[in-house]
Amino acid sequence: MRWLKPKLTSSFYAIFSVSHSASQPPAVAVTGVGMEDIREAMLALAAMDNDERALAVTRRIRYAADLEALWYIRGELMGLLARTHGEAVAREMLEDLSVLFTDLLPRGLRSRPSPLSGGYRASRPGSDE
Repeated sequence: MRWLKPKLTSSFYAIFSVSHSASQPPAVAVTGVGMEDIREAMLALAAMDNDERALAVTRRIRYAADLEALWYIRGELMGLLARTHGEAVAREMLEDLSVLFTDLLPRGLRSRPSPLSGGYRASRPGSDE
């Protein structure tokens, strides 16, 4: 009995590999911001701290395969920045970063208005602001 037949091996590796469509062009928004621009902005924010946690986040940013991976790394970056600069400053930095993702992600991954922001409260029916 052969367990590692060529087709079985290739299908086993296919489960654990990351595939990218060769026919799909890299994502670039109408504004001209691309994945590498976002990656560089995230690396610049992560470089503000030089401990081991910052190096791990930097490594994840550098080797992220796609925009969705970069989108999810924002949470780790937020934690890193909040520890160093405080939560309010970190949130402002990440809001500027989130703008770069505009029109590059599927609709379900875009940021929704926060109930804590003034713009959200003003848009609610029955608000007096």
